[in-house]
Amino acid sequence: MPPLMKTKLVLIFFFFGLLSIAAQTKVSGYIFDEYKEPVSFANVLFKGSTQGTITDENGKFYLESDETWSNLIVSFIGYETLDVPLAKRVNYDLNFTLKEEASALDQVLIVTGKQSKKNNPAIDLLRKIWENKRSNGLKQFKQYQYDKYEKVEFDINTIDSALIKSKLFRGMEFVFDQVDTSNVTGKTYLPMFINEAVSTVYGDNIINKEKNDLKGNKNSGFSDNQIIIDFVDDLYNDFNVYDNYLKFFDKSFVSPLSKTGINTYNYVLSDSSFIDNKWCYNIIYYPRRKNELTFKGDFWVADTTYAIKEINLQASKSANINWVKDIYIEQEFEVLNDSLFLVKRDYMMSDFAFSKKEKSRGVYGKRTTLYNNYVFDKEKDKKFYDVEVYNFDKDVYDRDDTFWSENRLESLNKDEQGVYKMLDTLKTVKKFKRLYNLGSILTSGYIEFNSLPLDYGPIFSTFGFNEVEGLRLRAGGRTYFGKNDLWRLEGFMAYGFRDDKVKYGISGKWLVDKKSRLIISGGNRRDVEQIGGASLTTSSDVLGRSLASSSVVGTSTNDKLTSINLTSLAVEAEPWRNVIFRLGGNYRTLESHRQLLV
Repeated sequence: MPPLMKTKLVLIFFFFGLLSIAAQTKVSGYIFDEYKEPVSFANVLFKGSTQGTITDENGKFYLESDETWSNLIVSFIGYETLDVPLAKRVNYDLNFTLKEEASALDQVLIVTGKQSKKNNPAIDLLRKIWENKRSNGLKQFKQYQYDKYEKVEFDINTIDSALIKSKLFRGMEFVFDQVDTSNVTGKTYLPMFINEAVSTVYGDNIINKEKNDLKGNKNSGFSDNQIIIDFVDDLYNDFNVYDNYLKFFDKSFVSPLSKTGINTYNYVLSDSSFIDNKWCYNIIYYPRRKNELTFKGDFWVADTTYAIKEINLQASKSANINWVKDIYIEQEFEVLNDSLFLVKRDYMMSDFAFSKKEKSRGVYGKRTTLYNNYVFDKEKDKKFYDVEVYNFDKDVYDRDDTFWSENRLESLNKDEQGVYKMLDTLKTVKKFKRLYNLGSILTSGYIEFNSLPLDYGPIFSTFGFNEVEGLRLRAGGRTYFGKNDLWRLEGFMAYGFRDDKVKYGISGKWLVDKKSRLIISGGNRRDVEQIGGASLTTSSDVLGRSLASSSVVGTSTNDKLTSINLTSLAVEAEPWRNVIFRLGGNYRTLESHRQLLV
């Protein structure tokens, strides 16, 4: 994982601890056969519903629902189906034994060990998927357009009595009234952050261009902390399950649909059923070997088009990824016609933790994306894709409830609704506000004044010491009306007690045109620098941090500092994304600081 992402992850851990709403029915346990062997990939669901799960390789399962159910159905090919009454709303650590069907003793399918590559109907279907993979997805059309709804959530997991009783949450104990349990890992968790975004995506496969037009964005109170949003953007990139390799956290996993999958996975034809009036086959897959970057799970494939209807993937426990304990993915595909399937919904959950121990505390990162209203072969002018959506529209981040009720492609569940309500309550708690403000200061380096459009900082350059200046004190600030200000001013003043001299700097920027990102900037700085320790010819920041002081409380052996008087003026524009033109000039005078003291 890149160092920047690690830093962001540490800050995510620092920030959060919030809320959740309990589901109404919860059940967990193990499924065994008559020989006390675990039954892997057995089906477990609430009777009379479509809410279910499958057991893992150890026969373990966890299932929950927002509704109340009185019976549980446990089934697997070759075994008698169990109909188990649930005595309580919450039932943990149950053990069930499946008996072999008397009429099917010769046909029992046990999904363990290596599966044959020959005369295996699952692999025959897999080969058909390879042959037809090009006829699936957006790449079949010249142009495409669709609506996209994305929901990102962070939860703190493994909630135990030690955390509940910790001093950190003293005065905020009410957040633990609604602890919930993950239906993937079976761990308790508290939702703490949610971000929703609605956009329209345009693409052209001929010129290989894509444009995302944001229509609305809403989050649970952390809009001023861009680090969270940036972390999410870095974390969850789009992927195509049909690719041979799927990349997560800079690691390449072998896809279960890969052409090399036969050598990597075991495949078992498990079931068949109608899904959206299409006859589909269910194939279970799991790794042939340990200690490889692989998944386990199952998928449903249509019997005529051989396109994937549903698939889930869970990273194998032996996959070694720094700071990541678990990855779980679900995807559903929509049938537009007899030959075309497109992504309808995808869900990804990652379990981040400093320790890989089973009971270690961490953070769940979840992303749910839904797609709708596909339009194809509607050509747009090439200039349409060259004009980036840079303009900040305040209304996009301030949509009302009516907008969200009309544009959400999936309603918020009780947990997600509770995040918004809980944060509204937490914002009134003084202790939470102090912790939140402290985290903001440490991440940005600036102290915000709510009553003024001004930030003080950076605090990491407040105190310093060197042989020439002695004790150095520095105070600075910047204007801040919002993250999309049309203009900003920044300045500082510093004083050295040994040289008895005042240093200062001031700079300003003016965004003349939002569309082209035309910016005029300039400033002046009189300070001291360490020749050779700073780039005096390439820096575009007239207020670049003085090497005489680089920390909140710092000392230095710098005894050959140079006085610098720098005036700068520049004009820059970004007409296309990541294409920047800059014209600027600097006027600089340098003198030995020691000579000035003589």
